[in-house]
Amino acid sequence: MPKIMNVALWIIAGLLALAFLAAGAMKLLQPKEKLAAAGMAWAGDYSSGSVKGIGAIEVLGALGLILPALLVIAPILTPIAALGLAIVMVGAIAVHIRRKENQALAAPVILLILSAIVAWGRFGPYAIS
Repeated sequence: MPKIMNVALWIIAGLLALAFLAAGAMKLLQPKEKLAAAGMAWAGDYSSGSVKGIGAIEVLGALGLILPALLVIAPILTPIAALGLAIVMVGAIAVHIRRKENQALAAPVILLILSAIVAWGRFGPYAIS
């Protein structure tokens, strides 16, 4: 069972990394007005720097999910990255609730749950050593 769970955590972390890398890169590379027009209306409520900052956090978190564990260099950074991304998703959920964007809640809730699973597994019984 530990081997299966380790593989499952790698798969979840890989999928999370892809999702956060794509979302973060989009926020870093697109102006906030274009993001708002493309369906991220919340971006209009924040400064360009804040939107870019969120994007940078997501990209760094995506890298942190994979690289430390893969390279076995400071592997404690992997669950820390997962926890950080879970916190970012709590913020995203709060923004969508405040803006009454209930249809936009599914993705951050799923990403929160998956990030929390990776944090739990890599901090606890399936830590990379």
